[in-house]
Amino acid sequence: MTVWGEHLVPVAAEWLMRDSVTARWRRPVCAEAVGRVVEFGFGAGANLVHYPDAVSEVLAVEPSRVAWQRSSQARAQFGRPVTLVGDDAAALDLDDASIDTVVSTWTLCTIGDLPAALDQARRVLRPGGAMQVVEHTIPDTAFGVGLAKAVQPVWGRLAGGCHVDRDIEAIIADAGARWTRRPTSRFISGTIRWD
Repeated sequence: MTVWGEHLVPVAAEWLMRDSVTARWRRPVCAEAVGRVVEFGFGAGANLVHYPDAVSEVLAVEPSRVAWQRSSQARAQFGRPVTLVGDDAAALDLDDASIDTVVSTWTLCTIGDLPAALDQARRVLRPGGAMQVVEHTIPDTAFGVGLAKAVQPVWGRLAGGCHVDRDIEAIIADAGARWTRRPTSRFISGTIRWD
């Protein structure tokens, strides 16, 4: 991995996605989490302050060791167990039906094999469990789609693998999930269930 990807992208992402900018979208998504939580793309732990007391532990999936190190203060303040369990959401080393909630905030766009990651979410969720998501997706106009596809080759390299041309809603539907979407002004968010 390059110095840009390994050291600068995680710091830039942490700054750009800081709570003063994203809390209004993070808060309602994280508020729905309960019990044992697996968080895809844990980053520097920005979601921790938004988890309710009903969350007993967080299992973090995070490919960046820099981001994980930068989360140390947030983890300490959380006061409940937070454990790094892997670096790829598409290959979770967790038991079937062992998780109450999967959370992903602006990370489905960067997972290399998103269909496999959604299969993993489905596998590890207990019956009745849900995935809580906030994400950007491909624009809904022809101009927007064309622009997203045009900038993707450069944007993806600069932004740590982010796909602005990924149709997140379609991929979720293809995974056999039922999507309860909350309206937002710039992002899609809501609950995903497979039961």
